[in-house]
Amino acid sequence: MSTANVALPAADLLPVGPRANLAYRVIRLIGVPILRLLFVFEVEGRENIPRSGTYLVIANHLNWLDEFTLLILFPVEPHLHFLADPTILVTRKLQWWLVRTAGGYVPVVRERHGDTTLYRHVDRCLELGGAVAIFPEGNYGPKEGELLPFHKGFAHFAIKAGVPVIPVALSGTKDLWLRKKIKVVIGSALPVAGQDPAALTDLAFQRMREMLPPYVERGKHKWFRKTLTNLF
Repeated sequence: MSTANVALPAADLLPVGPRANLAYRVIRLIGVPILRLLFVFEVEGRENIPRSGTYLVIANHLNWLDEFTLLILFPVEPHLHFLADPTILVTRKLQWWLVRTAGGYVPVVRERHGDTTLYRHVDRCLELGGAVAIFPEGNYGPKEGELLPFHKGFAHFAIKAGVPVIPVALSGTKDLWLRKKIKVVIGSALPVAGQDPAALTDLAFQRMREMLPPYVERGKHKWFRKTLTNLF
């Protein structure tokens, strides 16, 4: 059924801002060790994560683990908010519970292209000091090491708010199995001042392509491959 005329559910009213609530802290306290038990994370560029102020994170997108990887690598505060389609989330009970409980969510209905509500939500989040994570490809990439063209939305948000854009290249999350190695490269902030959205988008795409590490599939025993790949 088309969702173009469906009213946004209650998640539209969830607060945004820099502070992480108790529920989010508890979920993170439990979830981070579990993820580190399931997978092996190799991270480069931790020094490029801003130590103060807000920012916008962009990353390539391969599977469900991408969001969780960003959440465990970036600080608890400012609270990192993701764009997600509420009409899809309400059919996924676990994800919907996490959203309602811990927040960190900006609603966007895919079928409402150009909907100014989205821009208002993201702008407000950044104005209040919350951080925002966006996957500029808009969908899962076709395979490891390849990028879909970037949409310009993130560039509009960053330029208007005057916040740094932190690029993150992810490798190894397309197919998942127990103790698989996940490679993460966090790049230096992209310059925003004096940029226009098209130029910033092109710069981000080129930087991301340079940052993506070569993918080498390792692991003789791919335990729980189907289960972990399709967990969410």
